[in-house]
Amino acid sequence: MLYPERFSNLPAHAWPRLRALLDVHEGGGPLIQMTIGEPKHAFPAWVTDVISKNAAGFNSYPPNDGSPELKSAIAGWIKRRYGVEMSAETEVMALNGTREGLYNAVIAVCPETKKGEKPAILMPNPFYQVYMIAAISGASEPVMVNATSDTGHLPDFHGVSEDVLRRTTAAYICSPANPQGAVADRAYWTALINLAERYDFKIFADECYSEIYRETPPVGAMQVAEELGTDRNRIVIFHSLSKRSNLPGLRSGFVASGAETMRKIKELRNYAGAPLPLPLQQAAAAVWDDEAHVEDSRALYQEKFDIADRIFGNIPGYVSPEAGFFLWLPVENDEEAAVKLWRETGVKVLPGGYLAQDTNGTNPGNKYIRVALVAPKDETTRGLELIRDCLYPT
Repeated sequence: MLYPERFSNLPAHAWPRLRALLDVHEGGGPLIQMTIGEPKHAFPAWVTDVISKNAAGFNSYPPNDGSPELKSAIAGWIKRRYGVEMSAETEVMALNGTREGLYNAVIAVCPETKKGEKPAILMPNPFYQVYMIAAISGASEPVMVNATSDTGHLPDFHGVSEDVLRRTTAAYICSPANPQGAVADRAYWTALINLAERYDFKIFADECYSEIYRETPPVGAMQVAEELGTDRNRIVIFHSLSKRSNLPGLRSGFVASGAETMRKIKELRNYAGAPLPLPLQQAAAAVWDDEAHVEDSRALYQEKFDIADRIFGNIPGYVSPEAGFFLWLPVENDEEAAVKLWRETGVKVLPGGYLAQDTNGTNPGNKYIRVALVAPKDETTRGLELIRDCLYPT
C-alpha cells in the first residue's frame, strides 16, 4: 500500500479511541454529551438572513484570501480587541476554519532543515492534534512540552534543551489553553517572544478561545509583540468564529501576521486552499463586526463557571478555569473514570490522556478527564452533578 512512511505510526485519534472505549458498554442513563467542544449557545439569528441575502455569491468562485469586506472586518476586530492596526490587504487572510491554517502554517513558513539538522516544532502537551500532524507533514520533529499543574498548565518552553531550541523553527501555544483553561499573561508572552527572538523561531498563537473568559480579556500574542516592538513576521495568530460566536459549522476563521509571513501563507493557499463561499464570508464579516452576541454568550459561560465552582470547589486538585469552556478534572485513571461515568450515569467525557502523548514514560493527561461546558445550562448542571456524585462521592 502506498502510504507516506511519516504517517504510518500516527497514534489513534481521540474520537475513534473514545468510541472504542465507551461504545461496548450501555449507558447508565440518558446521554449527556460533554466530550466535544462544539458550542451549543445560540448564534446570531440574523446570520441566516445575511447568507440568504447574498446567496447569489454561490454562483461565483470566492476570493482566495477573503473578500474585502471580510478582511476589513477582521482587521477592524483586531484593532478593537488588541489595539493593533493590521493591514487588511497584506497581513490578514480568511480561513476555512482555523485547523486549516494551523496545519498549513508549518508547510508554508518553516524550513525543512535548520543548522543542518532536522527542525523541531514545539507544542504543549496536552495539545490540539493538528499541531503534531502539521509538524510531521512539514518534515519536522514534534516536540511535546508538558503543561502541568507544576507549570501553571502552560508549557515551559524555557525548560527545553539547548540543542532542541537551536533547531526549533516554530512553537505552537494555545491561550486560553485547551483543555486546561489557563491563560498566558503579558509576562508569559514576553518571555516566549524573547526566547523566539534568541533562537530565531516563529510563534503560532492559537487564540480561538480568547473571547470566553471570566472578567479580564486575555492579552494576545500580537498585542504584546507590538508593545515590545517585535517584528510581526515572528508572530502568527489564529482566531475563529466557532467558539467566539457559536458558529462551528460556518467554518470561518483567520490567520494574521507580518506581510512577509502572510505572503508565504497566501502563496501556499493559492495551490492548496479551500476558501469559504462568498455568502458565508459576508455572514462572517457581519459577525466579526458584532459584539453583542459575544457578550451574551460569554455571560452564559460565566454562569457555568460559577456552577462548576459550586459543584467541584471542595474537591482536592480542582482548578477553576480562567477561560475557555472546559473543565480539567483530576481522577486516578482517565479511561476508568470515563467508563465508570458512562456506565453508571450516561455522561460522556473525554479521557485526558487522549489529548496528550507519553514523554519520558508518562502521559500528563492520564490523571484527568476533559469536560465540555457547551450544553444548555440546565443540562450542564445536571451533568456536572452526576460527575461529582459518581467520581467524587463524599
